[in-house]
Amino acid sequence: MTSNTLSSPNNSLRWTTEKNELFENALAIYDKDSPDRWNNIAMFVGGTTEVEIKRQYEILLEDIKNIESGKVPLPAYRSNNGCGEVRITNAEQRLRNLKL
Repeated sequence: MTSNTLSSPNNSLRWTTEKNELFENALAIYDKDSPDRWNNIAMFVGGTTEVEIKRQYEILLEDIKNIESGKVPLPAYRSNNGCGEVRITNAEQRLRNLKL
């Protein structure tokens, strides 16, 4: 995923692609049942607070809601070797495995 310039233009200066990837990885590690989830995610990402992590999570949920409701068009994925199979990136696979 890229930095959230569409969802949160004011936050985009600090929320880089790398930071967002750390955030997504931390969500996979610290699922909804993890104690001190938001603090642990903030420490994993680094340079952020629990409040910012919770806000980024809200942005993620809103983005997912918009995608699932059809408000955001899905990108045209390239097929593998012309066989029609869809390529799934690591980021997409991580998002599919998240326990939100």
